[in-house]
Amino acid sequence: MSRRGCFILLASFVCFLNSCNSSDGDRKKIFIGFSQSINNDIWRKSMDHAMEVEASLHPEINLTIYNANRKAKKQIKDIDNMIEQGVDVIIISPFESDSIVPVIEKANIKGIPVIIVDRKVNTSNYTAYLGADNIEVGRIAGKHIVSLSNGHANVIQIYGDLTSSPGLERSLGFKQIVKQYPGIKVFDVDSDDFGHPKTNFVKVLDSIPNIDYVYSFNDLIAYNGWKIAKDKGLDKKIKFIGVDGLNGPFGGIQLVKDRVLEATVLYPTGGSEAIKLALKIVNKEIVPKNNMLNTILIDSLNADIMSNQFDKIAVQQSDIEQQQSVIKNQEKKYSSQSNLLKLLFSLFILALGLAFFSIYSRITISRKKIELEERNKKIKSQRNEIKKYSEELKQSNEARLNFFMGLSHEFKTPLTLILSSVESLGAELKTKGSSVNKEINLMYNNSRRLLRLINQLLDYRKVEDKKFILRASSTNLLDFSKSIIIDFEREAKKLNIDFSLVSNNPELEVYIDRNLMDKVYFNLLSNAFKFTPENGRIAIKIREDKTNNVVKISFKDSGIGIPENELKQVFNAFYQGSNNYRNSSGVGLHLSKSFIDLHKGTIEIISKNGTEFIITLPLGKEHLDEKNILKNPVLEIINQTDYLDEEVIQSSEPKTNEDKYSVLYIEDNKDLSDFVSDKLSVEYNVYTSNGVNAIEQSLEIIPDVIICDLNLPDKNGFEICQILKKDLRTSHIPVLILTASDDPDSYLKSLESGADLFLTKPFNLKILSQSIKGLLFNREKLRFYYTNNILNIEDGGFGVSEQDFLRNLNDLIAKNLDNSTYTVEDLARSLTISRVQLYRKVKAMLGISVSDHINNMRLDKSKELLKRADLNISEIAYAVGFSSPNYFSTSFKNKFGVTPKEYKSKK
Repeated sequence: MSRRGCFILLASFVCFLNSCNSSDGDRKKIFIGFSQSINNDIWRKSMDHAMEVEASLHPEINLTIYNANRKAKKQIKDIDNMIEQGVDVIIISPFESDSIVPVIEKANIKGIPVIIVDRKVNTSNYTAYLGADNIEVGRIAGKHIVSLSNGHANVIQIYGDLTSSPGLERSLGFKQIVKQYPGIKVFDVDSDDFGHPKTNFVKVLDSIPNIDYVYSFNDLIAYNGWKIAKDKGLDKKIKFIGVDGLNGPFGGIQLVKDRVLEATVLYPTGGSEAIKLALKIVNKEIVPKNNMLNTILIDSLNADIMSNQFDKIAVQQSDIEQQQSVIKNQEKKYSSQSNLLKLLFSLFILALGLAFFSIYSRITISRKKIELEERNKKIKSQRNEIKKYSEELKQSNEARLNFFMGLSHEFKTPLTLILSSVESLGAELKTKGSSVNKEINLMYNNSRRLLRLINQLLDYRKVEDKKFILRASSTNLLDFSKSIIIDFEREAKKLNIDFSLVSNNPELEVYIDRNLMDKVYFNLLSNAFKFTPENGRIAIKIREDKTNNVVKISFKDSGIGIPENELKQVFNAFYQGSNNYRNSSGVGLHLSKSFIDLHKGTIEIISKNGTEFIITLPLGKEHLDEKNILKNPVLEIINQTDYLDEEVIQSSEPKTNEDKYSVLYIEDNKDLSDFVSDKLSVEYNVYTSNGVNAIEQSLEIIPDVIICDLNLPDKNGFEICQILKKDLRTSHIPVLILTASDDPDSYLKSLESGADLFLTKPFNLKILSQSIKGLLFNREKLRFYYTNNILNIEDGGFGVSEQDFLRNLNDLIAKNLDNSTYTVEDLARSLTISRVQLYRKVKAMLGISVSDHINNMRLDKSKELLKRADLNISEIAYAVGFSSPNYFSTSFKNKFGVTPKEYKSKK
């Protein structure tokens, strides 16, 4: 074969290879056309982006997006264009439901699959529908408002386009829920095409002052409505709920995190799912006619989690896109090298001289393959990172639980105000009539119930961390049960419920932890009353079983019962029955079982014609550890606020300011600070601090008692207490710490910081007042001790720093006893404190001034000298620092009742 013939053959072979590659590429390509209805909507842009990202993961897909810009005619023209091009699948987000029907049916006749996304059309001649359940979106919003408002609220519904299926269905689902609650009134308001509420929204706000919630058909409308409400000063009063839940700077999730929106309902775009569905259709897979996307409520509890999740997905998606880009480049390189290899192989057939070049090419390709494998390993490594996401979710759960615990602690400060105020009002208004006392008791009992629910959240965390310690004591079970059911008798009378308590042994004594068993009774009775209708029955039966040495306590009601297939789940945390339409935490029964387990008992449930819980407790104390048994049981101090006392803190006779002790109250909650200060000011001179300048104010005032909250803006209560107790100027002042935290760690920290007393919120004002009196009484005992042992300060239980201070003080005075010019200023300078602070500290510890204390030491010393015969009275007067014998004689007689001469003669 000639050289020219070889060249022609080689060129023909190369053309054949290229044509094969080209035909293979054309045969594998999938053309998908997407007709978008709106182009300036962030949600629509997210849908477009999701489609583009998903399509990029499939190299065989060729995606083209057409935008109708809110014009039905343009959308029809774009779809006609796709039909003429013969695309494999058409995806349509309709702008109108009717006008687009003929062109959809035209595509169906041509055999082109059509996928409808988001909005529905008035024809069934399409292949599949993909979108979120808009009725469920409306229902979720409605349920959330019902849950927040307890079925009583004024709600504005701002709808969008009611001619489209999403608008109609969101409104339908919302009203399906709220119409079940007559206490919820809904006012409909429309919006324009650009997400702005129309003027009737302002008219409704002006005409109806008590609007509680605004439900908008998307987050943009909700945000614009919020801005209108903010201009009117209503943004803190009205809660806005939107729909879409997009992530990003102006998305619904960020608006929830910024507290602009109360909540948003996630409305997925479905862009990625639409491409996947189109791919299945092209591959001849069977797909459902209707494909619904899941939706959830996003509020402040899960907004951070959802945002973090979306951010991580976006980062992972970006990484995958980069890797896809790298892979495509490598594939191109590989394809080029493959063609080169084929070319070299052809040349090898024509000329063995090119064999070396062919081998070299193979080596090059092998290296490229290794690079591709390494990149694949990186992709696999990134996929493994996704597995770590489950662990991160656990951490997020822990953060959310900590948030709940922190929030529950924050509730205790306003509860202290509520309970203390009602208690005070109850005492002040007890002579005003039974109707006033009835309302006050109602307010008090419901505040106490709220406190129990908050404590239930804290108890759940303690149970999870296994921090509960059983403190059992011998208890008459019938008397204990009677003391608890008193709280429920009002509810029983109100609902005409037959409420009974019987026992086959009224004298039965059982070892129980009264505080924990109180919580068990409260949970079981609360559930019974919650699910028992009017004119029903609730019975508590206590039966001693001597044969098995146990007692069985039965709580039986005639309520709605629990489905049989759910009985095993009742004691799981956060369980709520499928027939339970009332709000509940779902932790009460879980806590009850945990508390019964601590007692080495059991709890079982029977649900036939109502519900019956049966608690079985062992009798005696052999089943308990000795360390868990209390001989002299004392209820937790917080239970002392459980019953409204008719007494009130007041002094029989008002004292003058000079006679009053001084109290410094450090609290950053102004309402609580003002309230407690007002109540204590009857008996004390009260000073207040918000915590910022607490140390400086303590040093300036040197109060008799300091009351300090734990959580403060600058330093916490432990730090303030520790600083004051270490400072010579303030170490003698009793410190009482108040806090919402009642865990053992807090008690331990208070002792380590030097606190004299530790009370938990909400506290009883009488207990606080009595605690202050107790601290002052102890200080008077300390003062009596010091004043009677001026020259002999022995080690005792009164504080090392005070003993050291008095020793140092007495030593300095003793060293300068014969110096009549030695002044209080000299003494303060030696002690490195100011004259005023020295005066206040000595006055607080000894009850006398510094000058009187110096004078007393001189006179006591003079008594010792008078016993000696070698010194006359004038010499003694000058030896103990008196400026003249006459002044010495006068001072001596005033203190001891005799003159120095008379005293010396007697000795």
